[in-house]
Amino acid sequence: MDFAPDATASKHADLMRDFLEDCVYPAEPVLRREVAQTPDVWSLRPVVGLLRDDARERGLWNLFLPGEHGDGGRGLTTLQYAPVAELSGRSPQLAPVAMNCAAPDSGNMELLHEFGTPAQRERWLAPLLAGSIRSAFCMTEPDVASSDAAGLATRIRRDGDSYVVTGRKWWSTGAMNPDAALLVVMGTTDPQAARHRRQSMILVPRDTPGVRVVRPLSVFGYDDRDHGGHAEVVFEDARVPVENLVRGEGDGFAIAQARLGPGRVHHCMRALGMAERAMDLMGARARQRVAFGRPLAAQGVVREWLAESRWTIEALRLLVLKTAWLMDTVGNRAAMTEIQAIKVAVPGAVQQILDRAMQLFGAAGLDDDEPLAAMFAAARALRLADGPDEVHRASLGAAEARRTATPDEADALAP
Repeated sequence: MDFAPDATASKHADLMRDFLEDCVYPAEPVLRREVAQTPDVWSLRPVVGLLRDDARERGLWNLFLPGEHGDGGRGLTTLQYAPVAELSGRSPQLAPVAMNCAAPDSGNMELLHEFGTPAQRERWLAPLLAGSIRSAFCMTEPDVASSDAAGLATRIRRDGDSYVVTGRKWWSTGAMNPDAALLVVMGTTDPQAARHRRQSMILVPRDTPGVRVVRPLSVFGYDDRDHGGHAEVVFEDARVPVENLVRGEGDGFAIAQARLGPGRVHHCMRALGMAERAMDLMGARARQRVAFGRPLAAQGVVREWLAESRWTIEALRLLVLKTAWLMDTVGNRAAMTEIQAIKVAVPGAVQQILDRAMQLFGAAGLDDDEPLAAMFAAARALRLADGPDEVHRASLGAAEARRTATPDEADALAP
């Protein structure tokens, strides 16, 4: 295994570093001002539009999706994308969305690219790739344990040439943005089918009668207002054509797993970027801040924080790169153990590193003058997003228990 970035990855990482320094970091205070001046707006702010133009010109558009795109762009392999995605995580509110590589659009584009019909791709994938519309992903529900997809209460019922969608979703990322023209909805088509054949995935245009965006939701007070927020959405007999079903009835669970796998990896890549930004801030703060006659960097406990944070980042980056390499070489399904491992390990570790950084900054670490508090909220949310830690730990532990088991023992350990 050689995880050294190849020429393509190195080129795009260099482009990304320049983009951060020239455009993104200077735009962070501008975004804060624009959000403060337009508190009731959920669409992208003007500064993001300017950054998107810059990203296109620099060749940093839609890089998460390998191969040629209908918008004329060309994406990277997962391994090539890793260093670029990590760098984008240094400014998580601005860089990913500027590059059209932000959740949930990236996952929805991957879903449409892999499973959509030609008509679905023409209607929805093309404008998403172009950045002319946004989208939302509606899976989590308030009334059931959504980590158990077999229990989803939202119903998708066939009625002649239509499907009728009825249910209540929340934490539908992006749905507050009025430009989120497409809602990708997961629900139950056959409650009596086998456990993982009950669910289906369907495309619901936002303007469908019966679709109602109820309210925004926040994470520790952060509502992600700058690029679409998270919403509670109600579907009251929302009727869409049969051709809006993605693939076939009962394929929803498999599609969701295929969609969420790369998304989990991208989240981890960006989380490492947040940790690296925190390390830069910690280092500067520790050198410049004096307490009791000495710089904080001279304090033993601060040096321990810096040392442990550094080796944690380096170790987890290697695991993320191995995961990316496996996804490229043997496929997402064969890399599931590694995907689950980083999904649990990276957000928790990054949350701890950010906590140390906030402690080092003192009261200043709690305010939005620094990006640490918002990053901490994002890292904490990742421990629930795309499946809670406990579910991934249980699945990963079961896989490890079966690894050296006899066939009879393995059957007894089956989920």
